[in-house]
Amino acid sequence: MSTGIVFTVVGDDKPGLVDQLAQIVAHNGGNWLESRMSELSGLFAGIVHISVDPAKLPGLRLALEALSSAELKVVVAVGKGGAIDDTCRQMQLSLVGNDRPGIVREVASALAGHRINVREMNTTITSAPMTGDALFTATAKIDVPVALNLAELEDQLNAIADALTIDIDLGEIAHS
Repeated sequence: MSTGIVFTVVGDDKPGLVDQLAQIVAHNGGNWLESRMSELSGLFAGIVHISVDPAKLPGLRLALEALSSAELKVVVAVGKGGAIDDTCRQMQLSLVGNDRPGIVREVASALAGHRINVREMNTTITSAPMTGDALFTATAKIDVPVALNLAELEDQLNAIADALTIDIDLGEIAHS
C-alpha cells in the first residue's frame, strides 16, 4: 500500500534542480511516477506525482518542504486517490488560432458552464507558418457528463471559435 503525493515547485531555473528533487524523493523512499516540468518566463516550474509508503510520508514531506526559500517555492499535497467517474466520458479538446487575450477564459467558461472537468491541459505559443504571427495551441483532456447534449456543447464551442477566429475540435479519446 502506498500513498500518492503531488508536489509543485517554482523557482529560478538552474542546473541540478531536478536531480536535487529526485535525490530527495529517492532518499525518502518515494517512487517518481509522473511529472510535467518546464522553463517558463525564466523560471523553472514543475508538478510531480510520486508514491511513498505511508510510514515514510512525514519525512518525505518535510524534506520537500525544506527546499522552500526566497528563490524556490515548494508545495506538497497528499493525493486523494483517482477513482474514474463513470458518469463522465473522457474527450479531447484541441484548439489553434492566432494568439489573443481571452481564449482560455472563453473556452474554460463554456466548459465550466456544462460542468465539464478539465483533467489535463497543455498550451503553447509558436510562430505561424508563413506570417510568423504568434499561434496559440491548446489540447485538453476533459470529463464530459454522459447526460450532456454534445451537439449543444459543440454549437457553443463553434460560436466561440467563430467569435475569436480560432479552430476548436472536440473528439472522443480512443481507449486501448
